[in-house]
Amino acid sequence: MRVVIAGGGTGGHIIPALAIADELKSAFAAEMLFIGSPRGLESRLVPQAGYRLELIQVGQLKNVSLMTRARTLLDLPLGIMRCMRLLRDFHPHAVVGVGGYASGPAMGAAILERIPALAFEPNAAPGLANRLVGRWVTGAAVNFAPAARYFRHAQVTGIPVRSEFFRLTPRLAAEPPHLLVFGGSQGARVLNTILPKIAAPLLDAVPGLTILHQAGARHAETTLAAYEASGAPPERWQVHAFLDDMPRRFEAADLVLARSGASTVAELCAAGKPAVLVPFPQAADDHQRKNAEVMAGAGAAKMLIEADLTPSLLEATLRELLDNAAALAAMGERARSLAHPDAALRIAAMVAAMSRRTSKAG
Repeated sequence: MRVVIAGGGTGGHIIPALAIADELKSAFAAEMLFIGSPRGLESRLVPQAGYRLELIQVGQLKNVSLMTRARTLLDLPLGIMRCMRLLRDFHPHAVVGVGGYASGPAMGAAILERIPALAFEPNAAPGLANRLVGRWVTGAAVNFAPAARYFRHAQVTGIPVRSEFFRLTPRLAAEPPHLLVFGGSQGARVLNTILPKIAAPLLDAVPGLTILHQAGARHAETTLAAYEASGAPPERWQVHAFLDDMPRRFEAADLVLARSGASTVAELCAAGKPAVLVPFPQAADDHQRKNAEVMAGAGAAKMLIEADLTPSLLEATLRELLDNAAALAAMGERARSLAHPDAALRIAAMVAAMSRRTSKAG
């Protein structure tokens, strides 16, 4: 079996893509080829994982200047032609588009070459690339049911998540409460600004509470300085630029305050962790808000809109939840009910079924 995986850009696209590739390789002995762009994380992460990567020149169409949009439209036919040549050389049995810059040209090329194409959509609302090819693909694997209506033959498979998130040790009721503040790899400016302002009164109001705050490399020093100036007891909070071993960090948390990117949401569900979600307002197609709405609608999280967020609102929300262990436990169970522990295997099986049909047709 030969499979092309196309797209990337952010970790929310490429990390699940690598999990799908690993499952295809281990379960079906598939030979893999990735198609990506030089500007995305795939240019670093795919070679590190040991997979072949071919790069195409492609840019953005949304939320960019007129000049950038024009350049992208000029590059698009060349990108599709480049992908068609790659597909003819590699002879894949299926192409998987994971969204992001390179996904659109590669999926378009697969459709033109009549190669079975599977769209993977991690968000509640598909990005532009997947929306453009949605009606033409052979099938789709989505994380949230609302996204299924954009595609033909969609299945709700979930997002592949590291198995460690499903094996966390439950928190004991007697343990002091712990809040994990996670703004993603770059940090979240709004959380970095507001949390130090409310740290002292929050720690004073919730006995034994500790805070671990991931601020991102650019904001770690200023966030640390703000905590130091806040008067909050220094032994009860920590600020880090990055956090390693995220399953262990989730395991220690009673409540997570975070953005609502697709991978973060999937990890919260796998870990069964209650959350307060503050969607990134500039996310493409406002997909973070839509992700958070699904979680909030299921009772698995509280959603706070950044434009409305004030120190008093955030403090009140966190205090209300941290003071109610039963509510946190119920939210965690609802989050766990949304998890998909077999996501990678299900997606790989969909690709394998498409590949078998290609083999028989050939």
